[in-house]
Amino acid sequence: MNQALNVTPRLSSRHGAHSLLRPTRNCQQRENAGHFRILIDAAEYFSTLRAAMMRATHSIYIVGWDIDSRLKLVPGERQDDLPAGLADFLCALAEKNRHLRIHILAWDFAMLYAFEREWLPVYKMGWRTHRRIRFRQDGRHPLGASHHQKIVVIDDALAFAGGIDLTRSRWDTPAHDPDAPLRRNADDAPYQPMHDVQAMFDGNAARALGVLVRERWQRATGKPLDLSHAPTLEAHEAHDANDANDRAAIWPADVVPDIENVELGISLTEPAYEGRPVVAQIQQLYLDAIDAAKHSIYIENQYFTASRVGASLAARLADSDGPDIAVVGPERQSGWLQDATMGVLRAKLHESLKRADGHGRYAMYAPTIGSIGGQIINVHSKLMIADDELLIVGSANLNNRSMVLDTECNIALDARGEPRVQAAIASVRDRLLAEHLDVSPDDVQRALDRQRLNEAIAALRHGKRTLMPLDPVVSGDLEDLAARVSVLDAEAPVAPHELVQHFLPEERSRPLTGKLLAFGALALIVVVLAALWRFTPLRDAISFSALVHGAQQLHASRLGPLAIVAVYAIAASVSVPVTLLIAVSGFVFGALAGSAYAFTGTMISAFITYYAGASLGHDAVRRLAGSRLNRISEKLGKRGLIAVIVLRVVPIAPFTVINLAAGASHIGLRDFLAGTALGMAPGIVLATTFAHQLVAAVRHPTAAGLGLVALIGAALIGLSIALQRLFARRT
Repeated sequence: MNQALNVTPRLSSRHGAHSLLRPTRNCQQRENAGHFRILIDAAEYFSTLRAAMMRATHSIYIVGWDIDSRLKLVPGERQDDLPAGLADFLCALAEKNRHLRIHILAWDFAMLYAFEREWLPVYKMGWRTHRRIRFRQDGRHPLGASHHQKIVVIDDALAFAGGIDLTRSRWDTPAHDPDAPLRRNADDAPYQPMHDVQAMFDGNAARALGVLVRERWQRATGKPLDLSHAPTLEAHEAHDANDANDRAAIWPADVVPDIENVELGISLTEPAYEGRPVVAQIQQLYLDAIDAAKHSIYIENQYFTASRVGASLAARLADSDGPDIAVVGPERQSGWLQDATMGVLRAKLHESLKRADGHGRYAMYAPTIGSIGGQIINVHSKLMIADDELLIVGSANLNNRSMVLDTECNIALDARGEPRVQAAIASVRDRLLAEHLDVSPDDVQRALDRQRLNEAIAALRHGKRTLMPLDPVVSGDLEDLAARVSVLDAEAPVAPHELVQHFLPEERSRPLTGKLLAFGALALIVVVLAALWRFTPLRDAISFSALVHGAQQLHASRLGPLAIVAVYAIAASVSVPVTLLIAVSGFVFGALAGSAYAFTGTMISAFITYYAGASLGHDAVRRLAGSRLNRISEKLGKRGLIAVIVLRVVPIAPFTVINLAAGASHIGLRDFLAGTALGMAPGIVLATTFAHQLVAAVRHPTAAGLGLVALIGAALIGLSIALQRLFARRT
């Protein structure tokens, strides 16, 4: 670890000033910390965290957007005798210490992220873990929102908060070697270099984060945490009285803090939900910090699309004496969907800042290591430093979601003009720039002593490892999409019907044709069969067990695979719920074959019912299916792909009804089928794989095992149907 820094602050504009951090305005509270350090990149964070968790005495709280049980905190050779994988490591800690309780809270993620995450997290982090480990998923937020905090609290005495989740594709060192042999996921697949930061602190600030986690746990699960094993408040106060010796017991001895004995601010974003008002402290803190900055604003962020923050930066660029603004982000967004949404919005905000920059004080950069075969350094950090006065680090991206919709937590250090705190903040920025520019922190300090921020960066740029100037633009084929993708980075929670309306506006009516009568009977049969299945004994005849038995018999026939696909397609077309059909496919035929059958049958059914809707016409479908799904205009015919994906990811109506509505619209068949495939494939693979996992319990039955399987199967199918009905009622 590096040695404590003794840096003379370059700027001192607020000596003795009141704190910029104001509870209820831009922070939840201000609390003292005995030690504070910014950990740069996950290799430092993960190794420090592992060492700290090994010293835990009574509690470990882990909160994350994503958590992977297979993660190796310290890849390669271990320095201890405990398991490498996260779940096994935590189980070993609980086994060694009977007083230790571990609580893990992860986002109950949207199906859109299924391919990016560990499958069956509830099973892998819940069922097979130690009895003193509790794993739960957090779904207590509005539709479209996520739990995005990344927090670990140990013994209410040591806390970590920032942008780094305990999951795949995060571990990396500051070297960001393109060919690093240890930068691999659990499946041994390599991933691109990753840059990120995490704050580490102790004292009352850590205890306050423990309280925040417990409150979130209660809201997510409906039950408070059992604290009977934890020390009492009096014990905490006695612990604080012994100060240095006691704090040394939890703070790792080999970690040199950036500063000691400081006050930290804890800022939150929480959406309005179930009667709770919106909390937008993080957004307000960014706005206040930008307004107060005099000389420089240094930003590192995965995204850069927040409209109010962008407007505030533009206003400062227009000032004749405003600050230099340097934004460091990834060269490109990861994945086609992010590139078509967040990438488009970033380019638009970047263009607006360039227009406002009449004094040449704004620049955007991407860290690079020269030509590395298409690899980039993926910037995932969420950090801002204003002058040498304010440091903000946390989970919040600089996008609209993180300002108002997702659940976020940021930590802020305000110097208030105090030289030693200014020096600590400056040292963090110098370390970050030194990493990106492949120079020493002293080189950065000397350059900033002589020049403004962007001039210093330009002077230090050299070689293959550098900060490459970035000028993102909206490509021509995405120009039309730019006006619409803002709904995916909304400035307020979006209701389901508003999401559909955004992509599927009202269509102009067209008169009924002669074909209406010919195909009307077909549509009525679909509706009647759907009603019979839902409200009559036919529901029992087409039960899960009946479908399984029938599928097994059919599969054994001479034309088994073709017959299975044909029956699946027909059943889906006449409104047998595809959730049930997918589950049967996985249960009977296994993960691989079941996914293939379900996907093929789903696509064939979509094709059939799409053409049924096209033949019926818009007015007929509206009368049969309701107007809520038929707001599809000719104008969106060429941009139907995104619309269909949204409808598949946010299932606001039954599968067949959506297909009929799409066919009656002007959405092209190619976009419809591509959107259906992209939107449904993750869910099909995940559901069939999960169903296949249950087969083992059935083949080796016990009373408890069979009861659990039945309970899970009923819960999954019931939840899927309930969600469809819930979305239908809200639209």
